[in-house]
Amino acid sequence: MTHKALSSSLFDPDLLKQAVWEAFKKLTPQQQWKNPVMFVVYLGSLLTTLLWLQALAGDSEEPAGFILTITIWLWFTVLFANFAEAAAEGRSKAQAAFLRTAKRDIAAKKLDDPRYGSNYTKIAGSNLVKGDVVLIEAGDFVPGDGDVIEGVASVDESAITGESAPVIRESGGDFSSVTGGTRVLSDWLVVRISANPGETFLDRMISMVEGAKRQKTPNEIALTILLVALTLVFLMATATLLPFSLYSVETSGAGRPISITVLVALLVCLIPTTIGGLLSAIGVAGIGRMMQKNVIATSGRAVEAAGDVDVLLLDKTGTITLGNRQAAAFIPAKGISEKQLADAAQLASLTDETPEGRSIVVLAKQKFGLRERDVQSLGATFIHFSAQTRMSGVNLQGRQIRKGAEDAIKQYVTEQGGRFPDEIQKMVVDVARRGSTPLVVADGKQALGVIELKDIVKGGIKERFIELRQMGIKTIMITGDNRLTAAAIAAEAGVDDFLAEATPEAKLALIRQHQADGRLVAMTGDGTNDAPALAQADVAVAMNSGTQAAKEAGNMVDLDSNPTKLIEIVETGKQMLMTRGALTTFSVANDVAKYFAIIPAAFATTYPALNVLNVMGLATPASAILSAVIFNALIIIALIPLALKGIKYRPLGAEKLLQNNLLVYGVGGLLVPFIGIKAIDLVLVTMNLV
Repeated sequence: MTHKALSSSLFDPDLLKQAVWEAFKKLTPQQQWKNPVMFVVYLGSLLTTLLWLQALAGDSEEPAGFILTITIWLWFTVLFANFAEAAAEGRSKAQAAFLRTAKRDIAAKKLDDPRYGSNYTKIAGSNLVKGDVVLIEAGDFVPGDGDVIEGVASVDESAITGESAPVIRESGGDFSSVTGGTRVLSDWLVVRISANPGETFLDRMISMVEGAKRQKTPNEIALTILLVALTLVFLMATATLLPFSLYSVETSGAGRPISITVLVALLVCLIPTTIGGLLSAIGVAGIGRMMQKNVIATSGRAVEAAGDVDVLLLDKTGTITLGNRQAAAFIPAKGISEKQLADAAQLASLTDETPEGRSIVVLAKQKFGLRERDVQSLGATFIHFSAQTRMSGVNLQGRQIRKGAEDAIKQYVTEQGGRFPDEIQKMVVDVARRGSTPLVVADGKQALGVIELKDIVKGGIKERFIELRQMGIKTIMITGDNRLTAAAIAAEAGVDDFLAEATPEAKLALIRQHQADGRLVAMTGDGTNDAPALAQADVAVAMNSGTQAAKEAGNMVDLDSNPTKLIEIVETGKQMLMTRGALTTFSVANDVAKYFAIIPAAFATTYPALNVLNVMGLATPASAILSAVIFNALIIIALIPLALKGIKYRPLGAEKLLQNNLLVYGVGGLLVPFIGIKAIDLVLVTMNLV
């Protein structure tokens, strides 16, 4: 069972049982104090419990049965609120428990030398430290977080991501990061460990998941303060009603004063218990919904901020594009056939272990059937790429084949006594203008042509950017490419703007500029050079396949390493805000309707004339009060699925969203209590319970 299936089961029997137990465990003053609104209900429940015990002793202001019924439903109100929070937390705890199953002490093959084929010693994975190099072969579990320095293999990451499809991890590319607890399915990897025991990504994920319930967002804090203020106002108002009632009875000589039990019931129905009981669950559930999307958020603040994002910065490599440039075409010079160019390019790339080099070999094989040759038996000498020469190649049977950047090959051809054709320079410019990277190939003093390395834009990315634009979010592509290449890729991907030749300082400056304009900035990234910008951004989503520095800088980690998922992250953030707003609207409207039921009934014994306000036609004052208290408890449990699942998000404007919110949850909040309280009243009368 994957953690996706686990977290998507809204009412899993095991989770419900645990939530019920947790609801009772939360019946301590220390726990209840964390929710001021429900703490008032908690104190009211204790008070009516004492009044019931007093009634049993013979000194009663109300019949003992009536007090007991009120008391039971007040405790249910507290328990239902506890259950809502426990159910939301339970899904997070289940997620953490599932992640722990992936955490194990794995036997590791620690290499004596950091290369494949060297001797190794078997040690416990818990004894590995940062910098150790290990060999992981087919069937082995990855003993710790690390970076692939040699090899390529298929890796099962379902224990972490929940996805059954294996992924490729390899050296020299953007997919070189491996996570402890995953399993190599084929081939082998040489991995350098990047984290000490207890500091792995899995450890941090478990910590983040378990700590999710303790985080409160700024909006949640502000709403809590408002609810506390309303509660205090109604508490003071209710406290003054008893002396007024006593005075009225004393002066008029008729009726009887309102009882403390009824006053407690009145207070509980007046204060915003519905949203007060569900507020914490909404926030925790927002983080839970992120988990369903395979995104780990460090706090509710990050989820909420995602709902208010205005600007989205996307790193080009590995985010908008696939990450590894692929050979797309061989463009030969005049007098050279395409097959000749492909042959030379393949020979120069046979020992090039970079993704680009391997793609050149594959393209030559696909287009012309050129197979890898046993060049070692022919006495070939390979020239590996260096930052100084900026080219690589092979010396073979008197031929000196080189491939590299235009200026490097131009210098090489000139030094060999040859001439670098103008047409090659034109090819280079044309390739760059298309957003691709040109590599020039030369055989001795003759330039043969250009290899076009293309940054492959991810499928469907343009459509996703259109969705972002409809949501009012500006997209900006960040890349180290020159402006010409960046402009071409930006146009193909459909982003609103781009920052070319970007340095970490330039990224930071751009984020701070937008933040200074009052905008919230989100960014996705996977490289070490993205870490400073990720740390500055309001919402920072690091890719699981990215570097350790990027993961540590982000406040969210996407386990699927799908940067376009940020749209879903934004939608989840907006969904959490909408759910909280809708349930607050419902709660306030709900309280207004309850006033019509309980206030006339509560004071009917003191002021009989108030019976004319019994617009619901409730049977008796006792029935009206009890019906309102029961409805007040049941509406919390009825709204728990909505609080946990969230309101469905639609990309509408703020004005339309507000209109819909008021229409559905405002009007609904007014009507539902009239129907619910009347129905409960009829049931109570029919069963002769009042």
